Amino acid sequence: MKNVPDTVLGRMYRDHISFIVNKDIESLLNQYTNDALLISSFTKQPLYYKGREQVREHMNGILAISGLDSDIAFWAETDDPQTLMIVEAITMQTDAGEQHMRFADSWVLRDGKIAIHFAGMTQYPDGSVA
Repeated sequence: MKNVPDTVLGRMYRDHISFIVNKDIESLLNQYTNDALLISSFTKQPLYYKGREQVREHMNGILAISGLDSDIAFWAETDDPQTLMIVEAITMQTDAGEQHMRFADSWVLRDGKIAIHFAGMTQYPDGSVA
């Protein structure tokens, strides 16, 4: 991971990526509220995951990757309300080989847990831009 600040949310983000790399689904889900909403653009159409069990469904797909590397290009966070907005360049290994993508992720937290997660892919593995 590159360019992640040493803040509360920076440490939470580092943990988040580590949980993905280590395929630790329970610790990853513990970062979310029970009623979390994750909105994903991974398939070029919006997908909505409501509640921890549906977030689990989304995350299980992500846990299939390996060799995840994240380079933060933009980082913004607030304390009250606690929010995070990042733009990141991602490199990962999949069954299809090395993939390069760009994401614009945003979190809205409640009581220190992710209540809303906008998981926005802005550049897909095929190079197309959202």
